[in-house]
Amino acid sequence: MDGFSVNVWIILAAALATYATRIGGHLILSRFERLHPRVEAALNAVPAAVLTTLFAPAAVFNGTAEALTMAAAILIGLGLPMLATVFIGTAIVVALRALM
Repeated sequence: MDGFSVNVWIILAAALATYATRIGGHLILSRFERLHPRVEAALNAVPAAVLTTLFAPAAVFNGTAEALTMAAAILIGLGLPMLATVFIGTAIVVALRALM
């Protein structure tokens, strides 16, 4: 184990932190019989919020292809599930980058 690089330790620590937060959230929420509708709504919004924090800076700072893709993904996301929106958005940004 002495040969592990700093990057490997960082990845392992991040994996452990991710697992701890997931299992901790599950343990806390499993103690409740029913969740308040506002809590459910907030939990349902988390994936979209995380994706927004990942993709919004790219749309603002990287260029036209990313900004157009973000606009298209917002419109597509109104009618399709999130996974489909991510796949279609990825295809759009790849295509626009190849064209531009």
